[in-house]
Amino acid sequence: MRFRPCIDIHDGKVKQIVGGSLKDTVGADTNYVSEHGAAYFGRLYRNCNVPGGHIILLNKAGTKEYLEDIREASDAMKEYPGGFMIGGGITVENALEFIELGASHVIVTSYVFRDGIIDYDRLNALIEKVGKDRLVLDLSCRKKASEDGNGSQDYYIVTDRWQNYTDVKVCHETLDELSGYADEFLIHGVDVEGKKSGVDKNLLQILGSWEGSVPITYAGGVSSFDDMDTVRELGRDRIDVTIGSALSIFGGDMDFNEVIDYREGKNEV
Repeated sequence: MRFRPCIDIHDGKVKQIVGGSLKDTVGADTNYVSEHGAAYFGRLYRNCNVPGGHIILLNKAGTKEYLEDIREASDAMKEYPGGFMIGGGITVENALEFIELGASHVIVTSYVFRDGIIDYDRLNALIEKVGKDRLVLDLSCRKKASEDGNGSQDYYIVTDRWQNYTDVKVCHETLDELSGYADEFLIHGVDVEGKKSGVDKNLLQILGSWEGSVPITYAGGVSSFDDMDTVRELGRDRIDVTIGSALSIFGGDMDFNEVIDYREGKNEV
């Protein structure tokens, strides 16, 4: 299990938000707004040697706020070339531009999961543009009542900054189906994202029991080293983890340096 750093950018500022609260019309519930720009965090992660981080642009593409997000992201990638993947508003038209700005991968959800289903034409076009080895599929999901009507709940991929459900279930069959189209999967448990209330154990059990070879990074609800242990256990030490609001650098209680030590096996918690 590796720790993957993150930089979430909203309205041109590094923020931590409650993921399920994000709305285009009224903004989002905010946990933390950093006094530092994204470049600061790019330097920090480079100096700590934690590659494979995620920059997420949280504003709607085409707005002036989205352009401000891109400017901040560019500053971070200049500080750590190749150290970040980037997502938010990625399309076949702009994907290569983000690679040229210094991103190692582009992260895609809404462009591919369109009208509730997987648009394979768009997915194949992205692969042709940037290559499978530079594509991360974001399968972030929320719980919804099962279609069989038995009262259970399943996890469905959500799009448009986590506001809209698709008909695509996060399950082993879906992971198998998509594993030939991506270098990695990024999966936020949106129901617990930004709440610092503990991880989504049911989702982690689904991900940890999958036998595929595509790397998975889990995000959502990590608030303690006990949660880190849970991710390691349920993920069978194969699922990477990213932490946002709970980190000390984002106003949380988990000391950033201790998280780095945990990654390196120095933390016995």
